[in-house]
Amino acid sequence: MNRRLFTLAATALAALSVSSQTLAADELRVMVHSSFSLPKPLLAQFETQNKIKLVIIKGGDAGEMLNKLILTRARPVADAVFGIDNTLIGKALAAGVLEPTLPQTASAPDAHLGTALAAVDYGFVTLNYDKAAVDKSGVALPKTLQELALPAYTGWLVTPNPATSSTGYAFLLATISGLGEEPAFAWWAQMRGNGLKVVKGWSEAYYTDFARNKGAYPLVVSYATSPAAEVFYSKEKITESPTASLNLHGGVFRQVEGVGLVKGGGQRAAALKFVDFMRSAPVQKALQTEMWMYPALAGTALAEVMRHAVEPAAFEAPAAHVIASQGAAWVARWTKVVLK
Repeated sequence: MNRRLFTLAATALAALSVSSQTLAADELRVMVHSSFSLPKPLLAQFETQNKIKLVIIKGGDAGEMLNKLILTRARPVADAVFGIDNTLIGKALAAGVLEPTLPQTASAPDAHLGTALAAVDYGFVTLNYDKAAVDKSGVALPKTLQELALPAYTGWLVTPNPATSSTGYAFLLATISGLGEEPAFAWWAQMRGNGLKVVKGWSEAYYTDFARNKGAYPLVVSYATSPAAEVFYSKEKITESPTASLNLHGGVFRQVEGVGLVKGGGQRAAALKFVDFMRSAPVQKALQTEMWMYPALAGTALAEVMRHAVEPAAFEAPAAHVIASQGAAWVARWTKVVLK
């Protein structure tokens, strides 16, 4: 988050806290990250069936959203939260912003999220490549991350900064988990000397610098579902995606997002119904082409376009408690190795 906007952000949070006091008894406040999206008729159906008004509070990137919950934990501004994932659950529990255990009737615990969150969806942060740009280069795709650091691939990769982007952070965690801490930072140092470009966030990396969008970089840190989104949103009718995933050892992170109850929030009964709603069949179907994630509920049929979003066979992710205890130090070290 831009430090220059701290005062404005603090003012906005204060206003949010004040406004939350005036909410009616039949309103359910749900904090979500900026990528949250579901069809309006589906949300309206939840309101009608449960006789409650949904107040959706968009909290920015998932990390920023969690920080807002922490800053307002003395006077919670939400009753439920969606979008905390396995990179943030340790921090959320340590800060005491979640009810630590959901009733078993709400959902079965997920190994990646523990008992405080019910898994809603999952996805994979991985490398994407532009097929046309790779073909034009005449260079075969690298088979390992180590190969990507060779001179033949100078200026090939753009990545979001892990200090400012959850996508970039997940990719950093994958390299550490897959390669080992010391080899991972050695690799990042090599990539710095091999023309690696670092930008603030995923949108800038994908829509400005990625070759698919007329940028200069054939590879971008993105998602396994991005090729499917390319087909879905294409202005022309296409049957194959112009991009594909490059799943290399040490370069794939499995992200799991969950929904849970904010500690100290109200509307407990309605909040629990919202947890079930997020795991219901209609939501599990809709989120695939709304938020471009895979459904967490086993047995959910995949949308046809998701055939372009092949799940990686292997992935890496440190345990949540390791991320919570070492994540900040890893980001600081990455910043020193790559940017300073």
